[in-house]
Amino acid sequence: MEAIIFYTISTLILIFALLSVTSGKILRSAVYLLFVLSATAGIDFMLGFFFLGAVQLIVYVGGILVVIIFSILLTSQISEKLEKGNQWKIISSVVISLSGFIMVAYTLLRYNWPTTKTENFDVTVADIGKKLMNYGDGGYVLPFEVISILLLAAMIGAIIIAKRVNK
Repeated sequence: MEAIIFYTISTLILIFALLSVTSGKILRSAVYLLFVLSATAGIDFMLGFFFLGAVQLIVYVGGILVVIIFSILLTSQISEKLEKGNQWKIISSVVISLSGFIMVAYTLLRYNWPTTKTENFDVTVADIGKKLMNYGDGGYVLPFEVISILLLAAMIGAIIIAKRVNK
């Protein structure tokens, strides 16, 4: 049953990712991206990574994507169609995407995945707080700083979309 759910969510991610990239309207692309990010969080929840799934929903869906959608809705570009890419852009995009896929697949297939036994241990709120505020080995301060930079970039992108002059 879990395999069926996993393959269904994975198929939805692939379909909506392709629709997000190939859609001619910017608002539809953003909504398709919403489905992709939500389904990715669904896979995280399925695998038992509840914190990662919650961060995925809060940061990407709740933060970045909402800012992008608001910037589209609050400007007059809602009915604007995205420009079609010429053949050079399409071919170079396909080549770059395939080379990235081949590199990732090669790395994953060549990596020696170690198997370790994990034991259950008690975790307190104080332990979680120390991990969240630790910048050393196993700390989470650096990922949160990267997320804050990502949110800043999304805000700047939303401002650029909102301030763009109509043709």
